[in-house]
Amino acid sequence: MAAAASFIAISGWATGASAFDWQQFDGEEITVMMPEHPVTDGVRTLVDQFQADTGITVNLQTMAEDLYFDRMEVALRGEGNNSVMDVYFLPMDSTAYTQFTNGLVHSLQGFIDDPDMTSADYDIADIPAGFLDSTKYDVDGTWEFHGIPASFETYILFYNKDIVDEYLDGQVPETMAELLEAARTVKESSDGRIAGAAMRGIRSDTLIDTITGIVNNSVGAGTREAPYNVWFDGNWDSPRLDNPDIARGLSNYAELMKAGPVNIQAMDWPDASQLFQAGGAAFFIDASLFGPGFENPDESPIAGKTGYAVIPIDNDEGEPYTAHWQWGYGIPANASNPGAGWYFIQYMTNKDNEPEIGKLHGGAPRLSSWENADYAGAFNPDYVATVFEAMPNSQTSVVQRAGWSEFALRIVDAIQAMYGGETPDAAAAAAQEDFMEMVAN
Repeated sequence: MAAAASFIAISGWATGASAFDWQQFDGEEITVMMPEHPVTDGVRTLVDQFQADTGITVNLQTMAEDLYFDRMEVALRGEGNNSVMDVYFLPMDSTAYTQFTNGLVHSLQGFIDDPDMTSADYDIADIPAGFLDSTKYDVDGTWEFHGIPASFETYILFYNKDIVDEYLDGQVPETMAELLEAARTVKESSDGRIAGAAMRGIRSDTLIDTITGIVNNSVGAGTREAPYNVWFDGNWDSPRLDNPDIARGLSNYAELMKAGPVNIQAMDWPDASQLFQAGGAAFFIDASLFGPGFENPDESPIAGKTGYAVIPIDNDEGEPYTAHWQWGYGIPANASNPGAGWYFIQYMTNKDNEPEIGKLHGGAPRLSSWENADYAGAFNPDYVATVFEAMPNSQTSVVQRAGWSEFALRIVDAIQAMYGGETPDAAAAAAQEDFMEMVAN
């Protein structure tokens, strides 16, 4: 069915007013490198139709994710125009930014701007602006696309319906203050048998994505433009860790940790998600992509018992704000056939094929996919409604700065200090002072 839908879409474009030439690279060959991932599974279902529609032969190379990162970096640094890949699965975070700063990623702007290379029906504006922020980098004063989103996770609230019914009279918190109080109530009323919240609590820079979602929710509509994100006020010399809204957001994270299990400082995402899935916690703020797994009746004890909501509001606008992390498609700077590579990316991310692939992972980046009945019908309707509500006000968690992981770890340390009893103002002020010194050095 997926291939047929794709064929109809391509044929329609070819005969439409734009008469887009999908056979422009007929007879050419590309190599696509991807890790084993649900998006890769989706690509496998469409690659034969892509070859039929375009005449481009695809050599799809896949491998385990840990091996993929090593192979990807080696391939990007191949000399000359004899790259071993023409398209690759691009982690849209500091990895992509480091590759860009080293001149390893091909700009896509020329392809997107060229009507002979991009169909008029592609509609990149169908992808939320916040999702596109991490795909563009500054090239001599002009922001150019260097990737296209393929899958995303945004940060939302999961809750156990049974626990909320038993301990909170079925009342789901709508504000962050209500959530913190509810989480404490569950932990206290159950004598600690049930955690109020399951959170990532280890000391690691990898927490920064979830942290950014919670902080964005406290900042609201405040400026968080690339490359600085929410943590700097328009330039690197102006960190703003001591901003009251940011300090409150960090404190909210620490308070949720306090409502968690006694070993929360040893918990990473596998531990936190497993605790929630086992029915050991009332609330869980983390990646939306956990949702489809929680609903799997063969593997999840809480299938049918999970509730979904945007992060409870904590800003003056009264609107939900959050953050996201993404995988995308990119083209190496040393690609042998970047034009045909762009055709592959465009094909796999168009309005017809993206929802087909997205049904395998639940993180299709286009807004239209979430309004597509076939795609939405593959998931819990509350999950679909929540993610769709979160998408417009979701900003990337990426900060485009070399060495950002050290700054991210300092933010985590501020939360750890608050968890340990330090006041939010004092912990934020200390982090601000350290940021100033780190920037200066």
